[in-house]
Amino acid sequence: MSGTVVANHLVDGLVYLDHAATTPMRAEAIAAMQPFHDQLFANPSGSHRFAREARRIVDESRDDVADVLGCAPGEVIFTGGGTEGDNAAILGAMRRNGAHAVCSAAEHHAVLHCVEHGARTGHGTVVGVTATGYVDIDQLSDALAGLVARDIVPVVSVMAVNNEVGTVTPMVDVVRVVRNVAPRAVIHTDAVQAACWLDLAELTTLVDILTLSSHKFGGPKGAGVMYQRNGIHLEPLILGGGQERDRRSGTHNVAGIAATSAALRVTATHRSADFERVEGLRHRLLVGLEACGGVAVTIPPEASVPGIVHVCVEGVENEALLYLLDEEGVCASAASACASGAMEPSHVLAAMGVPRQRAMGALRLSLGHTTTEADIDRAIVVISASIRRLRERTRP
Repeated sequence: MSGTVVANHLVDGLVYLDHAATTPMRAEAIAAMQPFHDQLFANPSGSHRFAREARRIVDESRDDVADVLGCAPGEVIFTGGGTEGDNAAILGAMRRNGAHAVCSAAEHHAVLHCVEHGARTGHGTVVGVTATGYVDIDQLSDALAGLVARDIVPVVSVMAVNNEVGTVTPMVDVVRVVRNVAPRAVIHTDAVQAACWLDLAELTTLVDILTLSSHKFGGPKGAGVMYQRNGIHLEPLILGGGQERDRRSGTHNVAGIAATSAALRVTATHRSADFERVEGLRHRLLVGLEACGGVAVTIPPEASVPGIVHVCVEGVENEALLYLLDEEGVCASAASACASGAMEPSHVLAAMGVPRQRAMGALRLSLGHTTTEADIDRAIVVISASIRRLRERTRP
């Protein structure tokens, strides 16, 4: 199977339902990058005219991103992606303030591994989640209360939207508990999966640090954004020339920054329309999947973003299902990690208490700005046929 992305459209008959992994680049982002490959190639830290022009692009991009985030331009830091931003937030707070990191068990590994690393030396705590993937508020409150009693400042990280199952965290409720129990806490949210579906300006009013990854909303890979509220001080993760006001050193990825700004601006402009359109596509997909029988939706639609449909298929192992889907040109994922050559259920499903046998049939179908009704209809036909084929193989 082969496919090519050209001018923002998938060709060769592929049905791409893996937007949560990466989105096709927006046409506006591609256009924004073009001049930097041959014309505006200078280092923005220089002093000559070409450098000043590159610097102007960085500054204008920062202004545009700040406008979408509803923050001051000086609170925007350009990074190399979501993983770097998450690491910088957690490790930066721990190293600068001696903070104790707290997160939910369903966080992306970019957060979870930082906290688990801290836990090995007594500086990290992982709290549980509910069956819907919400952070357990009681466990979170108890963990924070214990830290406050020892006069320890926590850095709390709870993702806005879960990357595997699509759960939308009630951030207002989470932040209220954190502020009430631990007023000095630094609050971070991984908003990587939120950019396409939630108002980011509302999120920045709630938290101290927010991280984004460009390729999740139609920008390029290797670029990202971190919002860092004025007055919040972090130890830099990357040291060097002092770029980004000494908060993130390294020569600016001007092409990536310009494209990130363009993609974020377009995403924000079309968010409401895209939400409504994709919500309709999700309903169409769910109706088709339910007709297969033995397909259980992991998160109710009202509790998740429209772009992530996560199901568990009875009597089917996702590794085999994904192989058949790939053969027919349907790109999807299982949201599972591969360890030692064996497919294992994801840590998110395990944290939610999903039985292992059921979790082995997990399938994540993620929709986005290029998804069409024809894609959904084709996917339903292929998925249904693939499920029947696999069940027939195991039938006594």
